[in-house]
Amino acid sequence: MVLAAAVVAAALLYSPRAGPGAPVVQPPAQQAGNLPSTGGLLVEVTGAVAHPGLYRLQKGQRVDSAIAAAGGMTTRADPARLPNMAKRLTDGMQVTVPVIGSSGSASTSGTTAVDLNMATADELANLPGFTAELAAEAVRYRQEYGGFSSTRELVDVLNMSQADYIIARKYLRV
Repeated sequence: MVLAAAVVAAALLYSPRAGPGAPVVQPPAQQAGNLPSTGGLLVEVTGAVAHPGLYRLQKGQRVDSAIAAAGGMTTRADPARLPNMAKRLTDGMQVTVPVIGSSGSASTSGTTAVDLNMATADELANLPGFTAELAAEAVRYRQEYGGFSSTRELVDVLNMSQADYIIARKYLRV
């Protein structure tokens, strides 16, 4: 019994742990209600990152940690308009990595919305929250049913995830 307790204690004591500067990564949440209620900062990462979504990070971390938590930048990231990577994160902050060729600044305010009923599959695929497959499906849906009456149909009809929709809707209009 004592030997078993010693083995468990040793395993816990010598198990690898993340250092104090390492990001605490949560997988992208499909909805805000799925996030754990642990402490730290809640940050939304959008734009040209591998996994846009909501992440919990430790207080004192910087923008580069949030981007790393979201899987890093994609090849669509615009290197000339990146956010300040050294900026400290704050609770509720949105970190946006701009997409090459998109208008506007690093934040989403001022970005011209794309018409969901007029955009090509390539234009849609370049928007945050869209995949090439979903963009092609949106164009097929438009051709077959005459277009979208609301951007919400991306979730209701085409099964876009709620998290991706929250990101994409900022860039869309009908």
